[in-house]
Formats: sequence, C-alpha cells, structure tokens
Amino acid sequence: QVQLVESGGGLVQPGGSLRLSCAASGSIFSISTMAWYRQAPGNQRELVAAVSSSRATNYADSVKGRFTLSRDNAKNTYLQMNSLQPEDTAVYYCKAVAKTGAQSVWREYWGQGTQVTVSS
Repeated sequence: QVQLVESGGGLVQPGGSLRLSCAASGSIFSISTMAWYRQAPGNQRELVAAVSSSRATNYADSVKGRFTLSRDNAKNTYLQMNSLQPEDTAVYYCKAVAKTGAQSVWREYWGQGTQVTVSS
C-alpha cells in the first residue's frame, strides 16, 4: 500500500502565503503523477495542480501565477500558495498515481486532506 501524508495547512489572512507538503511512503515501486486537489463545502473536488515524473506541471486557471507546485524527488511534492484569497478556502488533498510492483497496475492514492482557511 501507499500512504500519503499532507501537512502545512492552516489559517491565513487574505494576501498571505502557505506551503503544503505531501510525502508518500509504503510499498512504492514507482510514482508517476502527483497532484493537489481541493474541495470547498458544497463543491466538487477540483484539480489545483499536477506534476509528472518528468516534472512537467499544469495548474488550474484560478491559481496560475499564484501557486507553484514542485517535486524534489519521486515521493515528495510541495505546493507554494501565495496571494491567497477567501475563495481558496478548502480542504486540500494530495494524490499520487503509483504502482507497488513491476507487474502491478497503476492506482490512485489519496491523502487525508489538510484544511486551508483564508480569512481576516
């Protein structure tokens, strides 16, 4: 199994910054894409940003220019969030697409989520 642990959420004022971290552990053979999603109350979960194994990134239009996603090795990813606004308030989830063996299939794994609240 693969476990994902997120950290770095919290309460921040509008215009502030937070850095979320996601660490993968467990029986990992390989991880391809790692991504961050968020879900606000009453809304569907939406993609925020994703990074491939080749470090190619893509972002939701709503966060372009404000959020930066990085990946320092195969298992850790970081989401730097600047110029945060109240509409960024949500539970943020880390996702990894991974396989646990050479012959296993690619599966999606999710973290438990971390709350980000932007409020004055």
